[in-house]
Amino acid sequence: MTMHKKVMTSIKLQKKLHYRLQQRIIADGYGMRGKSKWIIESIESLLTITDFPTLVDIADDMDQLSDMVSIRLPEDLMVKIEQAVIQVRMQYPTIEGVKSNLIRASIVQRLLRDSTSVTEV
Repeated sequence: MTMHKKVMTSIKLQKKLHYRLQQRIIADGYGMRGKSKWIIESIESLLTITDFPTLVDIADDMDQLSDMVSIRLPEDLMVKIEQAVIQVRMQYPTIEGVKSNLIRASIVQRLLRDSTSVTEV
């Protein structure tokens, strides 16, 4: 029986994005407590995309990040994120806050990708 250690982390989101995230988590049937699980899944799927550093770079352009969102991530995913951060930095050395951008990018990508209708985006 291995204890999966969780790491608390916080990111900032735009109000509109945060609202859409909350709507989607509920719409996808995760419930209010399922936020971390939904975000964990979105990070895992972002990391499977070959050119994910490009998507992280795009997320770097977001402004008006007013809403703080706390998430609990499994330790092994944090390790993957740290490795991904190195990859992003190799391609985009000037980018700041890579970890937050990576998480934001994963949320945006999942909202775009699984969106039921294109008009919502």
